[in-house]
Amino acid sequence: MVQSMKPGSVIVDLAVEQGGNCPLSELNKVVEKHGVKIIGYGNVPSRIAVDATTLYAKNLLNFVQLLIDKETKGLKVNWEDEIVKGVALTRDGQVIHPNFQS
Repeated sequence: MVQSMKPGSVIVDLAVEQGGNCPLSELNKVVEKHGVKIIGYGNVPSRIAVDATTLYAKNLLNFVQLLIDKETKGLKVNWEDEIVKGVALTRDGQVIHPNFQS
C-alpha cells in the first residue's frame, strides 16, 4: 500500500495500539517509509484536546493581531479587512453585519 502512494503522503494509523492498519506503523512513532510519513501515535484522543486548544489560541492571537497597530501598539481596526468584515456586528451604533440587519 505505502509503495503505491505519492511521496509526501501521510498515513495516520488510529489502530496502531491493536496492531495497526498499516504493517509499517510503529507505536508512538512517526516513521517515513518510501517517502510516506506514517503516524503511529497511541491514544490519539488524549492528544486532540491539547492540539485543539493550541490551534484555537493561535487563531485568536492571529485575529487580535489584525486589530493592533504594530507601531503604536494601539487599537486600529481595518474595517476593509475581509476577516474583520466577516465578524464585525456593529459600528458606530449601527448593525453592519448583513446577517443581522433587519
